[in-house]
Order: sequence, then structure tokens, then C-alpha cells
Amino acid sequence: MKKLIYLILLMPFAFGCGGGKKEGVITAEDSLRAVSGGQTVRIHDQDSSIQSFIRGFNEIQDNLDVIKEKEKMVTVNSKSAEMRKSKQEQIVDDIQAMYDMMNKNKQRLAAMKAKFADAGKKNEVLEKFITRLTADLDAKNIQIEELKTQLEQMNVAMATLNTNYEEEKQQSSIKTEKLNTAFYAFGSAKELIKNNVLTKEGGFIGIGKNQKLKEDFNKEYFTKVDVSTTTSIVLGAKKAKLITTHPSGSYKIEGADGKAEKLTILNSEDFWSASKYLVIVVE
Repeated sequence: MKKLIYLILLMPFAFGCGGGKKEGVITAEDSLRAVSGGQTVRIHDQDSSIQSFIRGFNEIQDNLDVIKEKEKMVTVNSKSAEMRKSKQEQIVDDIQAMYDMMNKNKQRLAAMKAKFADAGKKNEVLEKFITRLTADLDAKNIQIEELKTQLEQMNVAMATLNTNYEEEKQQSSIKTEKLNTAFYAFGSAKELIKNNVLTKEGGFIGIGKNQKLKEDFNKEYFTKVDVSTTTSIVLGAKKAKLITTHPSGSYKIEGADGKAEKLTILNSEDFWSASKYLVIVVE
């Protein structure tokens, strides 16, 4: 019911008023269909910011509905000492699921706030909804904490729960940074061998040896890059050859008159998929 009230109040302000149904406008019929059918709002081609808001709103409300069901299950499973003992693992799992969904709600709400801030839009109705959503999440968080405290008083062990949103967000940020971090080094073969990046192996009496990355290569010689933003590396050379493995279709070496002025990354995900260390021999 909360979805219906919020969205019907939102529509006249966020999407404009009028007698007829305009293309790309969410109507009361759409909202009623969404609530009565237990589905999210049908979205047409209206402004992407409004689309994002409605998706975020629906996602948060759906998560809150699941949390309510989890709360009911925990209450049922903790009615008696015998029930708590047999269902303790399930109780802990349900509490953890509630915390996980609340963390998702907070992250979604933060993204909604950031999107509107970046867009520079001023909409008092949407701001009120975000304020109300924030209050709803805060209230629900208090209820979950109270339930957790009650269970602890009933000797239900909760020590293994991960409940810290900021800690989880920080860990997620660290993982993202790690995934987006890569390193490169380039220079003449002699220079790279001298600095313990490359080694020569194979061949016969010094002839036909192949250059390859040393097993214990000097990582300090490499330059750190963010793969999500790095699209090219300036080489300023006549020729260039990649020593490390990178799919051929994911990059190209460019320059006037056949020179190797720069390496252009065409597909970052593919390019760094085999190795996060890039080594280029230049002449």
C-alpha cells in the first residue's frame, strides 16, 4: 500500500498534470497495476532520472517487504527455548539476510541521492520522498537491532553477523579498486632485462632466445594505472612488441608512418583479463 500512496502523490508533481494520458507518463492505472499485481511500476521512456528514482524506490520497498517476512519467521522460530535451539542456525541466517538487505537499501538510497545531486535537479517532492525513505530505513534498522538484542538475551549467538554498512562499503570499495588496478612498464629489451623485468630463455648458444617476464620480476619498476579510466599509453617509439599476454583484438598500436607512438586499449576488460601486468619492448 505504501508504494501506491507514494507513487500516486508523486505523479502530478514529478511528471506534470493533464487530462489525457501522454506518452512516457506513468498513470494512476500503472501504479494500481503495480501494487495490485505485486509488481514494480511499468516504466516508459520518461526522463532517466525519474526512471532511476522509481526503480530505486521499488527495489527498496521490495527489500523491506522481504525483511518483514524474515522478521515474522524469526519471531515464530524464537517463541520457545526448544524452538530456538532447533532453529538457531536459521534464525541467525534470517537476521543476517535482513542486515544484508538493509545494507543494499542504504547503498541504493545513497546512489539515488548522488544521482539527483549530480544532475543538479531541484524537485521538492522527490526530495521529500528520499527523506521519508531515509526515515523508514532508520526506523527499520532500529527494529532489527531491537530484535537482535532480544535474541541475544535469549542466548541466541549473534557474534558472526556482519552488520556494519560502512565497513562493508569500505571493503567493497577496496575490492573495486583492486579489480581496477593494473601495472605497465615499457623500454628497450636491454633496459627491461637490466631492471629485472625480463629474462631471456631458450635458444642455442645465445641465438634465438625468447624474452619473457621474470618469475620474480621487479614490481617497483612498473607504473600503476586505473583500468576503468586508462584507454591509451604513450610509447613514443619506432616499434613496439607486447611481452605479456593480452588478446590481440583488445588493443592496437598506433602512430604515423608505421611508428609505435601509443598503445590504444579497445576493450579494457578483455585486455587485462589474462594479466594485470603489461610489459612492452620498444625500439
